Amino acid sequence: MNKTELIEAVATRSQTTKTQTTAMLNELLEVIQEAIASGNDVQLVGFGTFSVSERASREGRNPATGETMTIPAKKVVKFKPGKALSDAAASVKKTNASKSTKPKQTEKKK
Repeated sequence: MNKTELIEAVATRSQTTKTQTTAMLNELLEVIQEAIASGNDVQLVGFGTFSVSERASREGRNPATGETMTIPAKKVVKFKPGKALSDAAASVKKTNASKSTKPKQTEKKK
């Protein structure tokens, strides 16, 4: 589901226009972004928690040159799903659309 599909679904359920729903969603996302930028966690009970975490510096390798380099420390946004969201994800059944773990067999030429 992308943002447009989310807006359509919420507008239908809440019986509001897509314009009103778009404005509300944009404001919600902006408030969350501002809270995270201020270093605050955003906890939505039952859904999950957005938080800022410090990622330590580490050694890496430049894939183009093979040269070893230091990747600097940085702050990242983490999301920890709430119980209701985790339970919903756990109840999802696998479909044929999911990726297969078996390698494809190629036909041999004679």
